[in-house]
Amino acid sequence: MKQLAVPFIPDLEKMDFKALELAMETGAAKAYIDTVCWPGEFPYAPDAAFSIARSATHIVVHYRVSGLDLRAKAMENNGPVWEDSCCEFFVADPSDGTYYNFEMNCIGTLLAAKRRNRQDFRHFTDSLHGKIARFTSLERKEYDISGEIVQWRTAVCIPMELAGIDGRDLPRSVRANFYKCADKAAHPHFLSWNPVEVPQPDFHRPEFFGELIF
Repeated sequence: MKQLAVPFIPDLEKMDFKALELAMETGAAKAYIDTVCWPGEFPYAPDAAFSIARSATHIVVHYRVSGLDLRAKAMENNGPVWEDSCCEFFVADPSDGTYYNFEMNCIGTLLAAKRRNRQDFRHFTDSLHGKIARFTSLERKEYDISGEIVQWRTAVCIPMELAGIDGRDLPRSVRANFYKCADKAAHPHFLSWNPVEVPQPDFHRPEFFGELIF
């Protein structure tokens, strides 16, 4: 199981994208989303990396991607962002056995939910979505580019309480995983930080989460 210590950077939630990227570049923990989970059927692997840090109240995940294709069709909260060029952060609630999935496409459209499993879930409301800051290096519009190498960056700033974490009484660690996918791109792919060892594509498997240490 992979482990990653999450550094503290004050006031991340108050920063604009430029300041946030600078702070994450110098102070965050960095890792790659580079496990090709199902290489027989989906061998393609774009370059995908993330950095993560926390403030007193928020968790920030910053993604950097370079690879073939760029797909962005989902424009509304909780839309099918996994079909697009998408990065994902799943984190287990340390108190009740559920987990949260924060899935964001390359133009900042977010799907967020609290789940017991793939089928048993509750999407975040628009009001809760409004508390989650999202950033992207791309113009917010639809894209459908195939066979070209495209580079992009996104970041998501999540209040800890929306991930079941009490910032005033942090647990020692939480279980989590990070994913890169694009189900309907010209080169579909399914990559993870911590390996997911099941026969068919399925990221909703908390038993394969790694560990984030606070």
